[in-house]
Amino acid sequence: MKPNRKFVALLLAGTTSLIASTAVAQEIQQTGPLKGAPNVRHLRVYREGRVEIAPLASFTLLDEYRRTLFLGARVQYNFKDWLGVGVWGGYGIVSGSTDLTDKIDDKSPRGVQTATQIAPTKGGFDAQTARMQWVAAPQVTFVPFRGKLALFQKLFTDTDMYASLGVAFVGTQERGACGDTAKSQISCSDPKSFALASRVAIAPTLGVGLNFYFARFMSFNLEYRALPFSWNRAGFDQRGTGNDGRFPDQKIDGEDRTFKWNQMMTLGFGFSLPTKPAIGN
Repeated sequence: MKPNRKFVALLLAGTTSLIASTAVAQEIQQTGPLKGAPNVRHLRVYREGRVEIAPLASFTLLDEYRRTLFLGARVQYNFKDWLGVGVWGGYGIVSGSTDLTDKIDDKSPRGVQTATQIAPTKGGFDAQTARMQWVAAPQVTFVPFRGKLALFQKLFTDTDMYASLGVAFVGTQERGACGDTAKSQISCSDPKSFALASRVAIAPTLGVGLNFYFARFMSFNLEYRALPFSWNRAGFDQRGTGNDGRFPDQKIDGEDRTFKWNQMMTLGFGFSLPTKPAIGN
């Protein structure tokens, strides 16, 4: 069978045209007018070389027994626009019981069987629940994304998204140790045993948030933060003996602490120094 000469000629012509067009396209990419140009011109560098001081208000989330409102601040120095180090912290100024706490306090029977678990007087359970008093956390902050957000396609604001990693020192108040006669502790059925004792818990902390820059030296901040650690939030004797230590042992100690992914939301206003950000090329 002889090859069709017209078909072969058309195939060669098409191949030659494709190679030529590819070469032209590559030539344009290599010598086009944007070759070597930066991604963004005259970019405002909001973070690099600046100190940020941000007053904060934080409130805890998904609390079982007690909610807390914190007032605090974040102080941070940014080595780069994507990297900074600082300290985040706050003090609990308001702490209130949840609906669950109120119902337990109101409806729980008081007697011999519950003497080690719940304070004998009405209102006593609210007083025995644990609370976070203060938090201080040195941290490192990374900024992987930045850009602009638009509101109704009319108002635009420079925005960046960040993540902070650090170690948190958390001042807590929990029901004090009781019931260990070897250590001369009072009985856990004694009304005095329901008093709270201070403790400092050490936990990893993670913060993820957005910064909205509405002025050259001012920003609005919205952040989610996690502080996972173990503590005895209800003041119950719930562990210490039996299989895997999962049953009451008539004592209150570290065995009664359970893990909690403590969470909070933070709102803040940041002020940066120097007040004028650097401008890119």
